[in-house]
This record gives sequence, C-alpha cells and structure tokens, in this order.
Amino acid sequence: MNVKSLVSRRAAVVTGLVLALGCGVSAQAASTAGPRTVAAKAVKATKATVAACSQDVLGVSAVKEPADSEDARHLLLTVQNVGDKKCNLYRYPLVRLGAGRTTAPVIKESDPNPGVPVTLAPGEEAYAALLVNGPMDEYEAKSITLGLQGRKPGSRVGGPVNVPMPVETLYANDGQRVTYWTTAPGYALDFIMSK
Repeated sequence: MNVKSLVSRRAAVVTGLVLALGCGVSAQAASTAGPRTVAAKAVKATKATVAACSQDVLGVSAVKEPADSEDARHLLLTVQNVGDKKCNLYRYPLVRLGAGRTTAPVIKESDPNPGVPVTLAPGEEAYAALLVNGPMDEYEAKSITLGLQGRKPGSRVGGPVNVPMPVETLYANDGQRVTYWTTAPGYALDFIMSK
C-alpha cells in the first residue's frame, strides 16, 4: 500500500469518527432540549384550546382600595368564572368610566406573563387594578363598563359589561389607568396605589 493510500484511509477514519461524535452530541442535545421545547409547546397548545371568557360566564365586581378610603381613586376589579368550564382572559380589561368616554390606557409594565392569557377554572377569580384619576381636571362618572379582549390582538368577546358601582359617583379624568389581568390582587394594586 502506498503512502498516499494510507493517508487517505486514515483521513477517512478520522472523518468518520468526527461525524459519529458530532451525531452523538446532536442526539444528546436533542434529548436534553427536546422535552422542554415539547412541554412549552404543549402548554401553549392547551391554553389555545380553551375558550375566551365572556360575560355569560363571569361575575364582575369593583371595590375601593383600601375599603375604608374616603375617596374612590383606586379600584380593584374582580371577575369570577361562574361557568362550568375553564376560560381564558386576554391582556387587560377595556374599561370606560362614564358614558361615551374613551378606554382607560393600560399600564404596560403590569403584564405578569407577557403573551400568556390568564386561565380561570370554574370558581376561580382574576383581578385588574384601576386608577380612576390623576392630578388633572375631573369629570363625574356614573358608570363603569368593561370589555373583554379575544385571543387575537384587537378582537373583542361579546359586548360591554356593566360593573356595579362601588360608590354613587366616581371623579375620573385623563389620568386613569388600568392593569393587565392577574390572579394576584396585590400584584395589580402595586402598580396604582402609589399614584
């Protein structure tokens, strides 16, 4: 066997070993990362198969925070799934204080889990905090209406829901803000109580 053949044969063996090792590493990486990726996709798929919450399956209320405060600048909105199936709440409630008013802007940093809806099993509750006013001119609001968002951004589920008033009249203005839905009321309130 000449030197050239011997070198070629050794090169082929080395290449084969490198490829075999590479395949082993790839297989090992796939076996470690695979289950996590599959689990994450499974969670998203499961949430996607749950219907959006509608006013037909939600009980709605609003209370002052703290309960013994003289004014009603800070409200906690609560919804409860009174249906018999799980449902998803998307993003944040579309709140209007007073007839013909614009929707309260959201506090963007209040999203507890960006891109993931809040899933409510029967009997479970979710919360959003509402700052009614800031240091500006006020108007009298005799009503609170709440809209529910659908799975696709910009979509809505059902019509506006009338929320029972915690006081006879709210004094609102352009400083009003609302948080994203969450299952932790204290988390939502943290974003408005210092304002």
